[in-house]
Amino acid sequence: MKSSLKTLALAASLALIAAPASAQEKVRWGVPMAFGSNLLALGDTMPWVSETLKKISGGTINLQVFEPGKLVPALAIFDTVSAGKAEAGYSWMGYELGKVPASALFGAVPFGMESPQFAAWMYFGGGDALLKEVYKPHNVYPIFCGSISPEAAGWFRKEIKTPADLSGLKFRAAGFGGKVYQKLGASVTVLPGGELFQALEKGVLDGTEFSLPTVDDQLGFYKVAQYYYMPGWHQPSTNQYLYVNLDAWNKLKPQTQAQIETTCTAAVTIALAKAEALQGAVLAKFEKEGVKARQFDKVMLAAFAKATKEVMAEESAADPTFKKVYDSMTAFQEQNRKWHDYGYLPRDFK
Repeated sequence: MKSSLKTLALAASLALIAAPASAQEKVRWGVPMAFGSNLLALGDTMPWVSETLKKISGGTINLQVFEPGKLVPALAIFDTVSAGKAEAGYSWMGYELGKVPASALFGAVPFGMESPQFAAWMYFGGGDALLKEVYKPHNVYPIFCGSISPEAAGWFRKEIKTPADLSGLKFRAAGFGGKVYQKLGASVTVLPGGELFQALEKGVLDGTEFSLPTVDDQLGFYKVAQYYYMPGWHQPSTNQYLYVNLDAWNKLKPQTQAQIETTCTAAVTIALAKAEALQGAVLAKFEKEGVKARQFDKVMLAAFAKATKEVMAEESAADPTFKKVYDSMTAFQEQNRKWHDYGYLPRDFK
């Protein structure tokens, strides 16, 4: 009798242990991406999220990634997810700037917060709640799902010595960085990464910004543009998001939602760590290739900063939601300024 009771108890325990796995809902989504999965720390983060979700869910959550252009154009992620033509997509936030003015604030802000501080604002400064508020009217549930180190300021076919050298320059830039370049007289266009090499080679562009040294290396910009400028004043952090159709998100069980959001939180760490780990070696390679690395001097940075203030003031005046988000960001950055100035070693200290 005791043996039978033990057997029944064991069977009941095993059933309870197995219940969560068997009850786990199955998710099968196609996820178009704005960046190729070959682009280190930028395009390979979503594939990492996909594989990790398969493991932690026991195979019940399958977010199948698709390369740019395979399902939708690289710059059409927001529209596709908003319309419900795909349950989810992965992109830098800001290509929808014309429809969602505050969007690019979450993607990158000129002279804004670097990745660790941006993450602090998102998770502990009210940023994530504002993000959800901004996108809810567009039927999108966005999840912070990757952040990388500062981009380079850009590749140029000629040396840029003064702000006047930007006048008439044909330059590719996205987000508010592009608007700042326009303020300084450049002719700005937005093209996806896969089209930039040819545009530089043929002279359609005089210069471009795109991403980290590792990514720029993979795209071959050093072969068609000689001057490489830093720092990435226009994007001190570059932030990627998993865009989820709000209706599709609301259908998920809380357990599934938690698995997806937790994995994206881990992806922020993975992307930033990879980005920081790889750039030094690539800069050394560029030097061997004859690339002329430059830093914009204080005169150039002051010109960019002045134009940035003008752009942000104009955008804030034009859109209350933009102002609400930007005010939150700048207040958080200012609150932490003394800590960053006093708590960290000066960057010019050796």
